[in-house]
Amino acid sequence: MGSLQSGLLKSLLLHLAIAGFLFASATFKVPTPTVMQVTLNVPETPQSEKVVSAISVDQNAVEKKIAELKQKEDAQKKAEEKRIRDLERRAQQARQDREAEARRIAKLEQQRKAKEEEKRQAEAQAKKAREIEKKQREKAQKAEQEKLAAEKAAKAAADKRKAEEDALRKAEEARKRREAEEKRKAEEAEVARQKALEEKMLQEQLAKEQAARNRIRQQQVLTEVEKYQALITQRIQQNLLTDEKMRGKECRVNIRLAFNGLVTSVTSLGGDKLVCDAALRAVRMADTLPVSKEKDVFEELKNINLTIKPNL
Repeated sequence: MGSLQSGLLKSLLLHLAIAGFLFASATFKVPTPTVMQVTLNVPETPQSEKVVSAISVDQNAVEKKIAELKQKEDAQKKAEEKRIRDLERRAQQARQDREAEARRIAKLEQQRKAKEEEKRQAEAQAKKAREIEKKQREKAQKAEQEKLAAEKAAKAAADKRKAEEDALRKAEEARKRREAEEKRKAEEAEVARQKALEEKMLQEQLAKEQAARNRIRQQQVLTEVEKYQALITQRIQQNLLTDEKMRGKECRVNIRLAFNGLVTSVTSLGGDKLVCDAALRAVRMADTLPVSKEKDVFEELKNINLTIKPNL
């Protein structure tokens, strides 16, 4: 409904715009320049009348259409309201019918329970009569049954007393076994604790001794490393070609060695260029440098940095 009204309004606006354009074109058309002429009481052109008439007709049609649509919408709204009232009335009637049916079923249930109660009472009376008859029949047997029951009770009491004595004896034996087992486990735990303590103390002692040996060996390795560094420096100094320009100058070099002392690479780490060139030549000339056969000492020597100072 809303989209239809929107379309009608758009159509109305479009017609008004076209009519306005035609009216403006007819009324305000710029004339060709001529000599000024004054004419009074100029009658309207037929075209203007047609435009105004078209606008009036379209507007009336639109208003009529809108009124029809509004009337149709009101009729639909009233029909929908009537339909909802009918649905509510039918729902109310269905609810009343359900309530009436529930009351009828409840009444039938009450009648059924009343009949069951009558039946139950009749059965109870018949059962009572049978019980009286049964008691009379059983009365003669009661004395014998009481005698048998007494004998059975005495035997049961004796059996119970014996079972209790056996249970107490077994419980005492189980308690003694449990205490013995707990004592054994406690002794084993104490032995294990003592053993673990002794082992821990032994491990700590061994660790201390190993640490002491490692410190001693480390010191020995450092001493050996210093010794071989001095030997390597001495070998390089022997091959170093010096010049007076090198006095007081130095160069740091990095040397990498194979396990037999073979120089695998030598690089300058910075310093005087003249000294660095001479140091690199000296290392290459040496080819093989002194190294230790001990693995841990060699590990400290295989990649070393040395400072070379010419002896001048």
